[in-house]
Amino acid sequence: MIDTIWPPKFEGGPDPKYIVLIQSLRGAVRSGQLPVGEKLPPVRELAWQLGITPGTVARAYKLAVEEGLLETTVGRGTFVADGRPEAVLPAEPLLSVIQSEDLDMRAVRVPDVGQDQVIRSVMAAVAAESGPSYLSCPNSATDLPARQAVVNWIGDDLAGRFGADDVVLTMGAQNAAVTALQCCLHGAHPVILTEAVTFPGVRHAGRLLRAEVVGVEMDAHGMKPEKLEEALRRHGGQVLVTSAQAHSPTAIHVPLDRRQEIASLARRYNLQIIEDDCHALGPADTPSYRALCPDRAWYVGSLTKSVSAALRFGYLVAPDGSAQTARHVAQSMFYGLPQPMLDLCAELIQSGQAQQIRDRIAGFTQKRVQMAVNVLGSWDIRWRPHVPFIWLKLPQGWRGSTFVRACDAEGIRIKSADEYVLADGQAPNAVRIALAPEVSDADLLGALETMSDLLAKPLQHSVV
Repeated sequence: MIDTIWPPKFEGGPDPKYIVLIQSLRGAVRSGQLPVGEKLPPVRELAWQLGITPGTVARAYKLAVEEGLLETTVGRGTFVADGRPEAVLPAEPLLSVIQSEDLDMRAVRVPDVGQDQVIRSVMAAVAAESGPSYLSCPNSATDLPARQAVVNWIGDDLAGRFGADDVVLTMGAQNAAVTALQCCLHGAHPVILTEAVTFPGVRHAGRLLRAEVVGVEMDAHGMKPEKLEEALRRHGGQVLVTSAQAHSPTAIHVPLDRRQEIASLARRYNLQIIEDDCHALGPADTPSYRALCPDRAWYVGSLTKSVSAALRFGYLVAPDGSAQTARHVAQSMFYGLPQPMLDLCAELIQSGQAQQIRDRIAGFTQKRVQMAVNVLGSWDIRWRPHVPFIWLKLPQGWRGSTFVRACDAEGIRIKSADEYVLADGQAPNAVRIALAPEVSDADLLGALETMSDLLAKPLQHSVV
């Protein structure tokens, strides 16, 4: 193999062996002794050569990968990297923009129920009033009416007892979740736990914060408590990111007894919980984790799915005693929401117009869901009346990718379960179907009937 700097000698030094090993790696790479592209021995082989444990080598390799010294490729091995850090964000965006004439049932979009004109009218009314200066940065005094409006918007019981001082305002729900994660994660190797099948935003947030994201096995009632405990014992984990009211993509609503089991585990393992309730439209019949364990649960929501996607107005209800920390994190990222947006959203909520819009969206969504259930109800689907998508488990003869391609050929775009699993996860044989609010009832009905016909004829569309 290589001599001098690499491999290292461990005799007599005060530092842990993994530190000695990674220091030797740094020196060998920087001196050119280990050139770019050089393949390093597997963990067990190097451990045997050096007379140390495989765990020590694995730990040093992991740190070296995080530094950009090494790179690993499944099936090929570990190599000296070119020093450029791995891209933080993947190529695919979180937002899906309609770019073709196909019927796009991939992304959840807000129906037009007249909110555009309402928002414009409220903007004009707010602009005509005298209020906080539009010259200075917002502060805890000028955003107080908006935080009080959020308290009223969430309502009683759902998030437990809280007040305006517990609310932190953000640029949408994804920004709220990232803010909470920044408050929760710590140490060199933070771990986020989440459902095995999950909204891609969780993966994006984990990659952005350089945290490991670990999926937890699910059943028809959500995350399995025994699998969560197993993951906590195996991986540690500082925070659980979950959607218990209306999970995307599966539409699962976690029952109270399951939530209580998970809350008990959170207390036992000192786990924080971030609950994203961005799909909330109808009345909630189950308390959130923030209500069940207010000392360690964060409640996240926004107006994006319930009023308008153009309003990047999100909110975070922090655990008891954590709001000040979250406010400092938010201010460090963006100082605060623009004052005009604060005034607009506060007025929309306090005047009752936001609730009227939400009620109309809920009614529209319920009608669309009923239409989908009428057509696809003979297949294995999961749905809720106010959740604007359907989770379809495919029958024998179909695979998710094959069914997506068959729908593409008919001008219908949907998402396979593959798009919702973590990198090392196994995708269920299913698809998510959003209910395309921008198309007519007739066009949606036709698309649903086409999908039902395809489901009944898998062999005609199988791909070898």
